[in-house]
Amino acid sequence: MTRRHPVLLVSVATVVLAVLATLAIRHAARPTAAAGAVSSVSVAPGPRIIARSTAPGSRDHLISVSADRPGGRRLTSPVTCARVHASGGTALCLRLDGDLKTYELAVMDRHLKVRRTLPLVGVPNRARVSPSGRMVAWTVFVAGDSYNGGRFSTRAGILDTRTQRLVPTLEDWHVTLHGKPYTAVDLNIWGVTFASDDRHFYATLSTGGHRYLVRGDLAHRTLRALRANVECPSLSPDGSRIAFKSARDDQPSHGWRLSVLDVATNRVTPLAETRSVDDQAAWLDGRTVAYALPSGHGRADVWRVPADGSGTPRMLLHDADSPTALGGAN
Repeated sequence: MTRRHPVLLVSVATVVLAVLATLAIRHAARPTAAAGAVSSVSVAPGPRIIARSTAPGSRDHLISVSADRPGGRRLTSPVTCARVHASGGTALCLRLDGDLKTYELAVMDRHLKVRRTLPLVGVPNRARVSPSGRMVAWTVFVAGDSYNGGRFSTRAGILDTRTQRLVPTLEDWHVTLHGKPYTAVDLNIWGVTFASDDRHFYATLSTGGHRYLVRGDLAHRTLRALRANVECPSLSPDGSRIAFKSARDDQPSHGWRLSVLDVATNRVTPLAETRSVDDQAAWLDGRTVAYALPSGHGRADVWRVPADGSGTPRMLLHDADSPTALGGAN
């Protein structure tokens, strides 16, 4: 929202945000060289997985591996991002804006050539591209909202890469909660995931200390709440299921459990991963979801687990996060 505290609170929030940005920059600064040979990485549809490296020497560089042999040869791109996602031959890279201690989003083609950039006011948190590659969405952390007591809030935006229509925030859209129109100053929205029609999407809405799964309509600028305690949704390739994280005991301070929601039946299936997952999962195919878990010292690993609640979690990629399957999953 746009209301602000008096100057003192804004100043305090700005300082805190600057500290967070500085810490993020230390982990998102562009290294002078990547570990191993720098190669040409493509985000064209195919049997590959891309991700962001968290390994020393190649931190933040995009990497590509075979979907069939993710532990095999790893290609490393000179392109660096703080958060990345790709689909339909389009990549969305949230990154440092040159030598400035600020961020920008870069929309890239299948060869990672930049097509458009936009400044980001905040620290990158989530990125998503629609299955067709047309729509891109992002979430950043911001500070200074009066309702939030100086703590961090989120901003989510959407860009139509075909028409260049920009939606800088979703907070001024019409919201329906519990079947009734709803307005509040504390609306926060994050974690967009697109349907295949490039019109509808799902996201998380937070208000009054609770978090909800919402379905958005770009044509009518509406958000309709569907279910409580759903965060960071990720729609399956066929649009029938949503992978998400839910706060244990409805308290984010207790950690998050990864689950899958059946859109038609509203049935929730907890997945076999019992560790706390603070990530927006990505579908590798119609049967498996991937997600990142921190491994210490600013590093992370990507894990995978069956989407039907069976099996056990297995390592997919060492020293990586922001995984994307280029074979058509979202």
